Amino acid sequence: MLVCILIGGMYYALPYYVSKPGMAKELEPIISVDNGYKEEGSFMLTTVRMGRANIYSYLEAKIRKYEEIYPLDMILSYKETEDEYNARQLQMMAGSKLNAINVAYRKAGLPVNYKYKGIYVVQVVPGMPAEGKLQAGDRIFKVDGHSFPSSEKFIEYVSKKQAGDKISLTYLRNKKNNTVTVSLKRFKEDPTKIGIGISLVDDKVIIVKPKVKVKTDEIGGPSAGLMFSLEIYNQLTSKDLTKGYQIAGTGTIDEKGLVGPIGGIEQKIVAADRAGAEIFLAPNENGTKTSNYRDALKTARDIKTKMKIVPVDTFDEAVKYLEKLPAKEKG
Repeated sequence: MLVCILIGGMYYALPYYVSKPGMAKELEPIISVDNGYKEEGSFMLTTVRMGRANIYSYLEAKIRKYEEIYPLDMILSYKETEDEYNARQLQMMAGSKLNAINVAYRKAGLPVNYKYKGIYVVQVVPGMPAEGKLQAGDRIFKVDGHSFPSSEKFIEYVSKKQAGDKISLTYLRNKKNNTVTVSLKRFKEDPTKIGIGISLVDDKVIIVKPKVKVKTDEIGGPSAGLMFSLEIYNQLTSKDLTKGYQIAGTGTIDEKGLVGPIGGIEQKIVAADRAGAEIFLAPNENGTKTSNYRDALKTARDIKTKMKIVPVDTFDEAVKYLEKLPAKEKG
């Protein structure tokens, strides 16, 4: 009986998530620019391991430093399923990669173009017409037989219709094309708006030369944006920004090259230190007292790491810091 209880505790999910330090992973094997320049050191992305808590992981997190417990509603949006959450994280990663490529290529003086392919369903709103017909991860590429050049045009087309009208959606799921008819309905939160009840993001391909591949597998979220952009830019230009150092970091990146805050900075500092990073780039948030940078500094002091913590607000700031960095002495 006791054995059954112990085993059951491993599989019984509690209404919490547990996060812990993940890994610091070199980006050169993940990112490949055609005929790109090599580097002496390395840029590394840092991750946090996040999972649904069971009895054991919950108790471990209670006693271990740098492991955090979060109620479900702090991780999942209102009535969001875990599948929708995972789809949202993967789409955020996809957007992060696009922004990083855009920023790096433009910094290198190279042209950037996009090809729009449709929209991805990130979440289905309960009680709205799309429920039971569409699901997170579906890629809609036609509405009433028409393709659109952007998600704005898709939304504009739908908004011109009336509640009760029906639209035909052609979408891709599990590599198969499907078509479904969905009625339009007013949103409870805003009766002036009608829709089918989905959250969406653009599905677009970035077109650049030389070509670049970014292989992230199942890593989700937008927090690797800054480090992606630095690795791509470094492969595009002849001057090696790593200067022989192991450089970790974190932070979102937008199309303008602004670096944004992320969650789990303390755990990422621990992961980077364990991996032997010598420099860590942290979002400065324009110097606010509660910035990622200040939390990173506090953690660095606490674990007594020799790793240098560097505050950055923009991609350009990070590049300037690295350009001024003296080359690491060999030996």
